[in-house]
Amino acid sequence: MANAPLFAGLVVDEFDRAVESALVGSEPCYVVDDDGFRRHIPAEQIDRQVLKKMGELIEGHEDILGEQTAKMLGQDDIFSRAMIQNQIENIEEQFETILKSGIPEEGRSYMGMMGFKIVINVHGEVVRLDQPEGPPGDERD
Repeated sequence: MANAPLFAGLVVDEFDRAVESALVGSEPCYVVDDDGFRRHIPAEQIDRQVLKKMGELIEGHEDILGEQTAKMLGQDDIFSRAMIQNQIENIEEQFETILKSGIPEEGRSYMGMMGFKIVINVHGEVVRLDQPEGPPGDERD
């Protein structure tokens, strides 16, 4: 696992207070203020919950995600779409890679600017995953 929690800077507690990150030995942790007691929760415990929830959001939408990703990358041909869709369908493998390598700080900053936020309780359970609804001006009814 990377040396920092995967979603450092994007996690808040149930009172919308930022959750810190720290290393306990070599293990990255999220640090939650529990009425003055600083609970250190292993980052992998929370990171895996978040990735699982993201996988659930993707499930059933692989085709449209593959198509849109190919367009965004400027590679909107049948072979690129098939390759991208295959990666999306095997998302669990991608999550393992992300857990090992981490998310660059720029990526986390961008996620935060877009409104991505993870709400956890003092026990390290993901209570809610806030995410952007869509691009600005995208009206869905």
